[in-house]
Amino acid sequence: MSWKIDSDIAEILKKGACLEGISRREALRLLKLEPGSREFYALLATADSISRRSFGNKGENHFHIGLNVAPCPMNCSFCSLTVKSGIFTEDIVFTEDQILAWAEQAETGKADALNLMTTGNFPFERLLEIGKMLKKNVSVPLVANTRDITHKEGEALLEAGFVGAYHAIRLGEGRDTPFKREKRIATIKVLKDVGLQWMNCVEPVGPEHSHEEIIDLMFLARRYGATYSGVMRRINFPQSPMERYGMISERELARLVAVSRLVMGDIPKAHCTHEPNTASLMAGANLLFPEVGSSPRDGKADTSQGRGHSLEQCRRLLTEMEWNPDKPSNCF
Repeated sequence: MSWKIDSDIAEILKKGACLEGISRREALRLLKLEPGSREFYALLATADSISRRSFGNKGENHFHIGLNVAPCPMNCSFCSLTVKSGIFTEDIVFTEDQILAWAEQAETGKADALNLMTTGNFPFERLLEIGKMLKKNVSVPLVANTRDITHKEGEALLEAGFVGAYHAIRLGEGRDTPFKREKRIATIKVLKDVGLQWMNCVEPVGPEHSHEEIIDLMFLARRYGATYSGVMRRINFPQSPMERYGMISERELARLVAVSRLVMGDIPKAHCTHEPNTASLMAGANLLFPEVGSSPRDGKADTSQGRGHSLEQCRRLLTEMEWNPDKPSNCF
């Protein structure tokens, strides 16, 4: 039996392995590989190799704290924290004591960042206050995950102690969300302008999304220089309006993570996947998100009681896949 792979695919992978980045046409070719083929697994191996080399085998844990639960009026179709979903009917804001306890837990567990997420209608000033409180009490870098912001608000995040912000142009933006793509990109430019690191993920991927629109967001992450990018699959909460589309498999998620890694080339400081899974940790991903508090993929107010993976679970996954979570972060 011959173990050679298609020569055109071999050339694309060779180019990707040199961290040059690959073209849209080449990325599309990789997304059309037959699952389970030699070329498919060569893609995963190439992405895994360049991440281990580029990131020094560091495994990253960015600890997610969802600060509040609310029936959010933005009504993004893939989110459980909305008025339309009907899952949560009352506002819940976790206390400062609880938030600090989670942050101290993250610090003790050697988390590499605290990712503070809010719903779209959460008071921005309150986010700043929580950031200032945490900055005084823990040394873990703070990353905001909130609504679109202005330059003045970006500067306020810096002053409050944040070093970066997670912000994604979602698949289906303007169709499955009420937001305009242009406004989301404007916020990315704000982050870059004021000196906040921009964190990103291509998300939330479902079977209904075309290869072309997925690739578009991969290249947007490269064009604007994301500190990290990667891929998150959509998780359908009970009675989600997206349930009719189903979900992609973890194997397909790993393929997308691998293609995204080759697209990003020498730009990123890490490469993420969500929810935590081992397949993507063999396909170029080295960054996981342990979760507590609210989550847009869960029907529990505190996702640590539901879908959320703990910091200990994520450390175990990284260690089992021979990523080292104890090395210093490459992101900060």
